[in-house]
Amino acid sequence: MNSIPFDHTATAGNTENTRLIILISCVATIGGFLFGFDSGVINGTIDGLKQAFNSTSTEIGFEVASMLLGCAFGAFFAGRLADRWGRRSVLIISAVLFLLSALGAGSATTSAFFVAARIVGGFAVGAASVMSPAYIAEVASARYRGRLATVQQIAIISGLFCAFLSNYLLAKAAGGSTGALWLGQAAWRWMFWMQAIPSLLFLLLLLPIPESPRFLVVKKRTADALAVLARLYGSVQAKTKLVEIDASLSADHHRPRLSDLINKETGKIRPIVWVGIGLATFQQLVGINVVFYYGAVLWQAVGFSESDALLINVMSGALSIGACLVTVFLIDRIGRKPLLWIGSLGMAVTLALVTLAFASAGLDATGKLALSGSMGVLALVAANVYVIFFNLSWGPVMWVMLGEMFPNQIRGSGLAVAGAAQWTSNFAITVTFPVLLASIGLAGAYGIYTVAAAISVFFVLRKVHETRGRELEQMEG
Repeated sequence: MNSIPFDHTATAGNTENTRLIILISCVATIGGFLFGFDSGVINGTIDGLKQAFNSTSTEIGFEVASMLLGCAFGAFFAGRLADRWGRRSVLIISAVLFLLSALGAGSATTSAFFVAARIVGGFAVGAASVMSPAYIAEVASARYRGRLATVQQIAIISGLFCAFLSNYLLAKAAGGSTGALWLGQAAWRWMFWMQAIPSLLFLLLLLPIPESPRFLVVKKRTADALAVLARLYGSVQAKTKLVEIDASLSADHHRPRLSDLINKETGKIRPIVWVGIGLATFQQLVGINVVFYYGAVLWQAVGFSESDALLINVMSGALSIGACLVTVFLIDRIGRKPLLWIGSLGMAVTLALVTLAFASAGLDATGKLALSGSMGVLALVAANVYVIFFNLSWGPVMWVMLGEMFPNQIRGSGLAVAGAAQWTSNFAITVTFPVLLASIGLAGAYGIYTVAAAISVFFVLRKVHETRGRELEQMEG
C-alpha cells in the first residue's frame, strides 16, 4: 500500500522537518490511545456482563482477560507482518480491528460472541502496542526520540482516562452501568461503542502518513526510502542516513526472520532478546493492570460504592497522565535506566504499603472486605503513588526501549517475541487475580506484586543498558 504525501513541503538541504516528524508521530500514538481505551473500558462493564450473560466469577475473569489472548498473538504477528508489509500497513489493519471490536463487544448477546469481539480487539491492541513505538523510533532522531515515544504512554493513559471518564459519565446518566440509555441499550454497551469514534479517526489519519524509511531500506526500496528520509531530515542528511541504515543490516541483506534472534556464532538466543523479554515481563508482574482492569471491583471490595470506585479510576488516570508528562521532560535528559530502577524501588515500597493496608482489612455485616479509616486512606494514597511511580518509569520507558533497543535487522522479530511475552504475562496476571483474591486475599496478591517489583530493581541494574542519545543504527544485539 503506497502512502499519500502527508504534506507537499519537502525539506531542503540539511534541515530536519521536526514539525512533520512530530505530526506523524502523533498520528501513530492514536494507536496507543486506543490501546488504553480498549484496556480500560472493561473496568466499568463487569456488572453489565454478569447481568447480560449470567457469568460466574471464573467466566468474568476470562471475559476480562480474553482480550489479552488476542494481544499476545497480535503483538507477535504484528512484528512479523511489519517486516513483510510495513509498519504503517500493520497500524492500518489494527485500526480496522479496533473499530470492529468496539461495535461487536457492545452488540454481543452471548458470552462467546463477546469474547470473540474482545479477542479481535486484542489483536489490534497487541499490534498497536509494538508498532506505534517502533514506528516513532524509526522516524525520529536520537536527540528527542525518547520524548516522542513517551508520548505513546501519555496516549495510552489518556485512553484509559477517557475510558474511565466515559464509563463514569455513562453509568451516572443511566443510574448505573446496567441501566438503560440511548436507544434503550444498557450503559455498559455504550461504553464499548464509544470507542468506535477514535477508531475511525485513527484509520483516516493513518492513510496519508509515510512508511518507515528503515522498513523501505530492508525491502530494498531505496528510492522510496531516500524520498521519505529527505522529507524527514533534508536531502543532504538523507543520503548519509540511507548509507548508515543499509550498513546496519545483515551482510547478505536477507529478509528479517525469527532465526536472526539466534547468534550464529554461539547458537544461543541473543542476550538483547532476553533483556527485552525481561523488560516486557516485569512490567506486568508488578500488577499494574490489576488496578486498570479491576479497579472498580478492587475499590468496591474495600468499601467504596460503584460510583466512588469509578471516580477513583478517573483520578488515577489523571495522575498517570501527569506522571507521564514528567517523563517526557526527563527521559532524554537523565536516560532510560535511571527512570526504570527509581520506578522499581518506588513501586516496591508503595506496593508493600498497599499490602499492609489490605492485610488489616476485616469483614462487614454483609461479608465484604472493609478497611478502617486510616488504613483506607493509606491504601488509596499508596495505590495512587504506586500508579505515579509506574507511569514515571516502567509504563512509558519499557515501550520506548522495546521500540529502539533492537538492531535494525532484528527489530521486527525482537518486538514480536518481547511483545508476545508482555501480553502473555498480562494475561496471566489478569486471569489469576480473581483466583488469588478468593484464595489468599488482596494482601496476598499484592504481596506477590511487591516481590516482583523488588526483583526488578536488580534486573535493571545488572541487565539493562542505556540507549539514550544512540541512533538506531548503533544498537547492538
